[in-house]
Amino acid sequence: MTSAVSSGIGARTVRLLLRLSAFIAVMAVLTTAAPRAQAAPQPRPQAQTQAAYLADRLRAHPVHVTDQLPREVPRSLADDFARLAERTGVPTYVLVLPSQTVHRDGLLDEVHERLGRDGLYVLIDESEVAEARAHGVHVPAEAAATVARYELPVDAGPLRAFERFVEVATMDPEDAGRLATAASESYGEDGGPEELYIGPADRRNQSFLTGIAVTGVPLSILLLAPYIRRRRRGPPRARDKKKSTAGTPLRRRLVVPAVALFAGAAIAGAAPLVFDQTRSSAAPTPSPQDMSARVERVAAGLAEDPVYQDPESPQRLSASQVARLHDRIDRFARSEGGGPVHVTLVPHMPEDESAGDGERFAAAVHAKLKKDGVYVAADPLSGYIDVFNHGLRLDSYELLLDLPESIAYGSAKADEAEDHLLGERLDALMTFLDEMPRTEEPHDSGTPASAPAPAQEHALPPLFATDFWPGLVVGALVALLLLIMVSGVWTAVARAGRRIGWTPGPGSPESAPKAPSAAYLRRAARAELRATAAAFERTSGADDDSGAAPSSHAGSRTARDRYEAAKSLAGDDRSADLPDPSLDPARLLAIVVLARAARAALEGDSDARCCAVNPLHGAAVARHHVRMTAAGYSRRLLPLCQPCGIAATLTPGDLHKRFLTLPGTAQRVRVRYDEAANGLLASLYSGFDGLVAMVRRRVARVG
Repeated sequence: MTSAVSSGIGARTVRLLLRLSAFIAVMAVLTTAAPRAQAAPQPRPQAQTQAAYLADRLRAHPVHVTDQLPREVPRSLADDFARLAERTGVPTYVLVLPSQTVHRDGLLDEVHERLGRDGLYVLIDESEVAEARAHGVHVPAEAAATVARYELPVDAGPLRAFERFVEVATMDPEDAGRLATAASESYGEDGGPEELYIGPADRRNQSFLTGIAVTGVPLSILLLAPYIRRRRRGPPRARDKKKSTAGTPLRRRLVVPAVALFAGAAIAGAAPLVFDQTRSSAAPTPSPQDMSARVERVAAGLAEDPVYQDPESPQRLSASQVARLHDRIDRFARSEGGGPVHVTLVPHMPEDESAGDGERFAAAVHAKLKKDGVYVAADPLSGYIDVFNHGLRLDSYELLLDLPESIAYGSAKADEAEDHLLGERLDALMTFLDEMPRTEEPHDSGTPASAPAPAQEHALPPLFATDFWPGLVVGALVALLLLIMVSGVWTAVARAGRRIGWTPGPGSPESAPKAPSAAYLRRAARAELRATAAAFERTSGADDDSGAAPSSHAGSRTARDRYEAAKSLAGDDRSADLPDPSLDPARLLAIVVLARAARAALEGDSDARCCAVNPLHGAAVARHHVRMTAAGYSRRLLPLCQPCGIAATLTPGDLHKRFLTLPGTAQRVRVRYDEAANGLLASLYSGFDGLVAMVRRRVARVG
């Protein structure tokens, strides 16, 4: 009995212990399973396709302007695009996206299918209307896009292009079609309309040209005007140049400098009116909100997911690749010396907020996200990968300099692939990060250079800057070069003209002709009379300005006598500077000689005789015995110029050949000047006063 009771108690005890053990085991399982369930990662939402994302944007608002082109098409232009879209009279949906992200065909059709609404769908990039589709509405969409593309300059800007698109879209389809055909044909023939804006290089050319004109024109006036005046009047005869200069009225001496100064000021004042461009693009200045919109969007996305694929761009990573990348990022974060990795698949373009620089973009996202880690900037369009360390125990310079090219730039196979093999290359990047040695202290990639200020990016430099200053120097050189060219051409033409008897010489032995024509003498007489009249006028004006009595010294009286004799030969019934066309060559030569002698005396030259061999040689310097003819040995003491004096010494037998001859009465017959007109000019042997006396006697005899 006792044993039976004992065995029952033992059985119950065993069963109780078994139940207790089972309870403890179950509790242990539940206790360990709960943390595992808690630690399991939550599934991340799948990325939308490009068309689905854009359809959602149009569902919220019929105009979507990307935040990736703030320097060219700021988001603040959305209202302007919306106002233009309302003019079409049909539901219009506008997408403004970077051209590189929408290079594939059929995007508008996919967006329409996703949105499920009929209307006019327009795709605009940073410069033009790229594509247009009409779904369920009667609008000449393609013709309007053609006109906007070919009729406007390439730099007209997307807003102006869309405005022209709307104008044509509201026209009759037949009229729009004819307009599109004409625009495309004209574009093919002319190469398109001229651009509306100039670039910085064009502005530098304008500045350079302005600098040349500002100095070149005034200096040319200052150099050429006196030179031409001297060449027209001939070389000065005065021995005292200071006296000649003092005789010129001050107001006359200031005319040329005043004209030069006025020309320079006029050019400087007119240049900004001619070159009035101030901007190099039609792009408006973006607001700070426009410049920060994309960075804020990406930072918000990275706060939820370490891998951010730009929804406006083609998706380069598949779901499985994204999942594997997440796993690699988690493992790196748990590794010793590791940390967060933020991957952005966002295009980088010159028109974005960072001016196409991945380092600037990564630094801006890091500053906005305020989380240290490795920032990977992968461009889904070019396929380039840049890596920057911000605050982890990694060598930042090794990331920049030692990153394998197969990861950073890809291979030939990656270039051919549509996705640039970004999934495989990002996986290789994570392996590279896992194997990098850790540093003792956190490192940072540093602060990149600032992007160009948007307010100044499209502003042209001032006209009076950059190459304007070198232009000033070149302008001075151009003025000197012009003077040299004019001097050379003038001299060559004058010499050629004197050889053929076409232009009067300046009265020097080297340039005076030996057998001048009647036409030459007539032009010379006219020029000499005008120059002498001007000289007397200047002398009179100088006396009036100084308040002194008119000059009455012997030189002035001598000059007046010679000038009056020259005018009497020219004919009292005619103007002093227009000789009688019926005058014979001897009288014309006498007018030339007397007018030059009068001007020389007025300027202080006391020479009383000219060269007796050729009076056009100018003043005589000495007397020599001269054989007058080839036959006979009779000689005569005559005043000669220096070249003729040398000839009289070296070749006295040939000096008679140097005598000046004049056209005779018979055709092709010439006579020596001292034999013409009954020996009128033979009186020059005794000097200018002898010729003046001879003229007076003949005038008195005629009177």
